[in-house]
Amino acid sequence: MLKALVVDDEAPARSELRFLLDEAGGIEVVGEASNAPEALQLIKAIPYDVVFLDIDMPGLSGMRLAEALSTLDRQPAIIFVTAHSEHAVKAFEVAATDYLVKPVEVDRLRTAIERLHPSEDAPVRIERVPVEKGGRKLLLQVDDIFYVMAKDDYSYIYTNEERYLSTVSLAQLESKLEPQGFFRVHRRFVVNLSQVKEVVPMYGGTMLLTLKDKAATQVPASRRRVPALKRALGL
Repeated sequence: MLKALVVDDEAPARSELRFLLDEAGGIEVVGEASNAPEALQLIKAIPYDVVFLDIDMPGLSGMRLAEALSTLDRQPAIIFVTAHSEHAVKAFEVAATDYLVKPVEVDRLRTAIERLHPSEDAPVRIERVPVEKGGRKLLLQVDDIFYVMAKDDYSYIYTNEERYLSTVSLAQLESKLEPQGFFRVHRRFVVNLSQVKEVVPMYGGTMLLTLKDKAATQVPASRRRVPALKRALGL
């Protein structure tokens, strides 16, 4: 059982999340906090495995608390539980394990918990991806990846200025990278949402994404995937 802290300024919301976590299983709630400073004190005193964290709180926000936790020697995993979808990209920039929008369903909560201690069938949080460049095998940091493009049965992985070959298919990479803020925007492209600089609506309900890389790469988003992409970006 993973030890959890629930942080929300509204007592009914904390009670509801406790109930849902009990239903989902795998989590023992051993603490509650109604604000970020109180939560920070508890986290420094008790080795929690995970913090279920609201964002919109009086005073110090949940996002600011997450940034403060990144300086600790022993960092608990963070799962945001919020009524607002517009902070999703920022959440993954502070290395959140997941981002849940209220009202939370038990099945969706179970998926988030599986990412904390994955079973054989659950997605595994990865930090590096094996790639090839000039005949060499390299391990690429996930945070350095801007987007991935399908190439037959293989994939090309793009960083700020480099392109690498991966022998893993786009579908396999998508399942591994999705928990860390990557999104399948097109049948040929998976994009790191934290690296999106600009979104332009296009004819026919499609979109064009401009990335933050040196080349200001533009990646298309298909009409079928635009609604979910908008939700992920808080648009």
